[in-house]
Amino acid sequence: MNPSSQFFWAILFFHISEYILAAAFHGISNVNLSSLLISNEYVLAMVFSLIEYFLEALLFPGLKDHFWVSNMGIAMVVIGETVRKLAIVTAGRSFTHLIKVHHEDHHKLVTHGVYGFVRHPSYCGFLIWSVGTQIMLCNPISTIGFSVVVWKFFAKRIPYEEYFLRQFFGADYEEYARRVPSGVPFVK
Repeated sequence: MNPSSQFFWAILFFHISEYILAAAFHGISNVNLSSLLISNEYVLAMVFSLIEYFLEALLFPGLKDHFWVSNMGIAMVVIGETVRKLAIVTAGRSFTHLIKVHHEDHHKLVTHGVYGFVRHPSYCGFLIWSVGTQIMLCNPISTIGFSVVVWKFFAKRIPYEEYFLRQFFGADYEEYARRVPSGVPFVK
């Protein structure tokens, strides 16, 4: 299977499984495109990466012949997908795609399983997955672009989300945050 087909299947599996898990935990009536974070920017980034892939394949075909690099990207896609889905399943109803600004009764502080290793395993998994998709395509420009853009997104999102988690869970969250890293490099 060529890398562009692998890219298509990786995206398809990612979004279908996100939808199924969100519907399973929150009910199908509570799931829509905005809750799955499919934005115009996301679609644009994916289209740009495909344009890069096909242009480079046409103009610099040797750039796409590094199967070991592509296979490393596939491994990152599988690892990132696994970490993210473990995060969703472990948190259950406490996992949402949108940051909660009001505490709900079913919202519990999850510190076991994959959350015992990193505080934000879904973000960690998505970062690995998204950069892996670009390494899989041997896309040097998009690999750098995705790394920077996704990291900046989470570098802003994590402090915002943790503000509310500290409000909801107080000292329990403070202690948890002290002993467990965020899961996104250079984000405390």
